[in-house]
Amino acid sequence: MSRETPYSDLPDHCFWSRSHRGKPASEVDPVVKGGFTLTPEMKIATAGSCFAQHIARHLKAQGYNYLVTERAHPIIAPEIAARFGYGTFTARFGNIYTVRQLLQLARRAYGAFRPAEDAWETEGGLIDPFRPNIQPEPFAGREDYDAARETHFAAVREMIESADVFVFTFGLTEAWTSAEDGAVFPLAPGVAGGTFDAERHVFHNFTVDEITADFTAFVELMRARNPEVKILMTVSPVPLIATAREDQSVIAATAYSKAVLRVATEQLSQSLPDCHYFPSYEVITGNHARGAYFGPDLREVERAGVDHVMRLFMRHYTEGEAPAAPKDGKDESSFQDRVEKALDLICDEEMIEKAVR
Repeated sequence: MSRETPYSDLPDHCFWSRSHRGKPASEVDPVVKGGFTLTPEMKIATAGSCFAQHIARHLKAQGYNYLVTERAHPIIAPEIAARFGYGTFTARFGNIYTVRQLLQLARRAYGAFRPAEDAWETEGGLIDPFRPNIQPEPFAGREDYDAARETHFAAVREMIESADVFVFTFGLTEAWTSAEDGAVFPLAPGVAGGTFDAERHVFHNFTVDEITADFTAFVELMRARNPEVKILMTVSPVPLIATAREDQSVIAATAYSKAVLRVATEQLSQSLPDCHYFPSYEVITGNHARGAYFGPDLREVERAGVDHVMRLFMRHYTEGEAPAAPKDGKDESSFQDRVEKALDLICDEEMIEKAVR
């Protein structure tokens, strides 16, 4: 006679063997249910680490209303625009690896925070410390720099106030900050501009509590201006390219960082209304994949892994079949093909290795 236990009536997805047995890796689906349904009319904004770019590209290719608030001049060729950071994310942020950086960007856009270290002087002009790889060459002078920054802040405000869905990919816990005012840089000064000074620049490894507090503050700021916006969180499966912690290997530091981010996103999905977690991290790194979704360097995510993630995203967060690309006279899929051939994912973090070679 079988005994009744708390597990007796649970569905198959609650059991390891029933979830995986007999299934090819490409068919494993850890999504129990989508948090909401995207429609072609909804304006979808993205920000975060490198992996967020995959979501943006697929949404555009499938004809969804991917929100771009900072556009290049129409006469600029798409390949050139991409090299200057246009269309990579909703605005020209560059990579936003930490939640504190995201929160500070929003506050800067509304004039609530002004970092003391606001520009890095270099031989060719000025570099933006908070998006140092946004263009191939420095800004020519202060006038150009200030104008570009104000345009960027206006684009950030438009995103915050008009997006129907905001997708953020949590990337890192490690960051370098200003000792003077706590400003968070996407890269350590000296890597892609500026000069590192141990007295002025401080390493910080964000905790679960800090991340949940920062993201809650960002969502509150956004919803004060855009009450109905839906939030979708993901964690980047891409390992750290380097850790600043001498007491840990990069493998251990990666495990710690991703664990912290995963716990933080779980807590946020429970504490914030209409704030959902999508398990792209688990799809790529789970045991079912046996590491096959990573390239030869064991960091870069292979196309098969991205396709698996996006199949599940489209299955659980859209209305059945994806809509066709908009007929506006532009070949959007062709545009994406050209850009992807011309560019790898734009990952500021890769500058760390280049800087120490």
